[in-house]
Amino acid sequence: MADRKNAEMPPMMGRRGGGGGMARFAPGEKPRNARGTVGRVIRIYLRWGKSLLMAVLLTAALSGISVALPYYTGKCFNTFSVDTGTVNTELLMTLLLAVLALYVLRWVINTLNGVITLRVSQKLVYVLRAEFFEKMQRLPLGFFDTTQNGDIMSRLTNDVDNISTTIAQATTQIISAALTILGSLVVMLTLNLYLTAIVLLCVPLVALLTKLIAGRSRAYFSARQRRLGEMNGIIEEDITGLKMVKAFGRQGDVVREFSAVNERLCESSRKAQIWSGFMMPLMNVINNLIFALAAIVGGLMSVRSGLAIGTIISFLNYSKQFSHPLNAIAGMFNTIQSALAGAERVFEIMDKAEEPADAPNAVALTELRGAVAFENVCFSYDGERQILDNVSFEVRAGETVALVGETGAGKTTIVNLLTRFYDADSGRISIDGTDIRDIRRGSLRRCFSVVLQDTCLFTGTIKDNIRYSKTDASDEEIVAAAKLARAHDFIEKLPQGYDTEISGSTDTLSQGQRQLLAIARAVLRECPILILDEATSSVDTKTEKDIQRALLALMKNHTSFLIAHRLSTIRDADRIMVVGDGRIIESGDHKSLMDAKGAYYKMVMSQMGKLEEMEATA
Repeated sequence: MADRKNAEMPPMMGRRGGGGGMARFAPGEKPRNARGTVGRVIRIYLRWGKSLLMAVLLTAALSGISVALPYYTGKCFNTFSVDTGTVNTELLMTLLLAVLALYVLRWVINTLNGVITLRVSQKLVYVLRAEFFEKMQRLPLGFFDTTQNGDIMSRLTNDVDNISTTIAQATTQIISAALTILGSLVVMLTLNLYLTAIVLLCVPLVALLTKLIAGRSRAYFSARQRRLGEMNGIIEEDITGLKMVKAFGRQGDVVREFSAVNERLCESSRKAQIWSGFMMPLMNVINNLIFALAAIVGGLMSVRSGLAIGTIISFLNYSKQFSHPLNAIAGMFNTIQSALAGAERVFEIMDKAEEPADAPNAVALTELRGAVAFENVCFSYDGERQILDNVSFEVRAGETVALVGETGAGKTTIVNLLTRFYDADSGRISIDGTDIRDIRRGSLRRCFSVVLQDTCLFTGTIKDNIRYSKTDASDEEIVAAAKLARAHDFIEKLPQGYDTEISGSTDTLSQGQRQLLAIARAVLRECPILILDEATSSVDTKTEKDIQRALLALMKNHTSFLIAHRLSTIRDADRIMVVGDGRIIESGDHKSLMDAKGAYYKMVMSQMGKLEEMEATA
């Protein structure tokens, strides 16, 4: 789509070039609401309510065991009598067996809980990726024109994985933390109020520390995820275009560009890790301070008021256990922040506006003839610059129409509107008298066989790529289509013929061969409307003539739209429409337009003049 990639397009926000790609990842962008993001993740997680309930119950049991262990440990110390120098052996053995049983039970429950949580988290990843990918199929083409491919892939892989990691680690730990803190507080209050007050000093200290660090680190984690998407986009583009990079000697520029993005990613990651890394050391300082205070006060109370040694031991354990859940959350702080930033990026795509749904009274086309009409159609890609301005024309069923004009005039835009890749801003487009907005999209797309200038092949065999347009086609039909497209001869020379494996991203086939396969794919579909957008631009002159003879027979029974710059491709069309400044400035057959000596005449003479000049130079 030559003109689609030039003046017709809005600024390429997501792709490199013109500075658009860099602007999209501006470092000043602020992170969104974390509370709303967490709520959305939880709502998705609640789809597996039964498994989640089981995990919560197991987590509650773990918390109960964690609260009970320090209590029974203290009781074990109280079996020793300092005054008499004796020990209640029977009670001690009973308590030790109880402690051992609690440790074993905690291990079993913890293992089972981990398995359940991991299964749910992987289901969540599966669902998120599936819904994300399905969402991509429903997004309009305008989204992909303005979004970097690597950034989309980064959201689908890295960001979703970050969400999974956090769900697996954080869900049970947060629930366990809340229950453990509550249970420990209740038991401590029953043992000693003074020591409980000392242990509770850690709560405001931890809250203040978290508040100070949270804002800074989250902003850097969000920036890191954006930089990672930017880097993936550059890698994807540079690998795809590596031949052009080498051809123009731009390796050094590519390396410098990658290094700049890599440096920004490193800077964001470094700051994110540094700020989140402050959490654990400072938390340990708070924990040790509270532990020391509890030990000192407990020792004084034991000497002065006879507080039991076992109670002090229990409190020392509770002081560690009370702050341990807070430590665990602090230790996961960087993971949580990274996952929230990733979740925001995933939900950003999930919230994008989709292609408009089919109208409630939309119909499916049957017995299509192929008559096309544009009535006062206006269109702009960016809402500012008009690409088409009140374009009107009619094409009879079975007629071959060539669209010519300068690059960016709007030729491919006419085709994009006809196929409803985009919707017109105003006006009406109809097929056989039916407005295309009143036709079901699936039925509308089955009306067209399309060959684009940018050939798209998929990983698979030659046969699979031709059959892509008609999945139930037989091998005989595939061979017949390939012969009509003049692709059969070169296919037969390949190592495995029609079963040769190819990839859409590799150069095992020449551009001309790839275009022949695309033509064969369109021929196989046998649709009433044929669209050829520079379909022979990448083949040699002899092959082009062979293809033209084949397509002439094919186009006799089809309404055909040709977009081409070569005179030989368009001169035999029933009608030639010259597109310029968003309008149809001339229309007629080759002879009448040449006689009129207007824009088409000048274009032809300019092309012939260049040919004569080349021949003279040669």
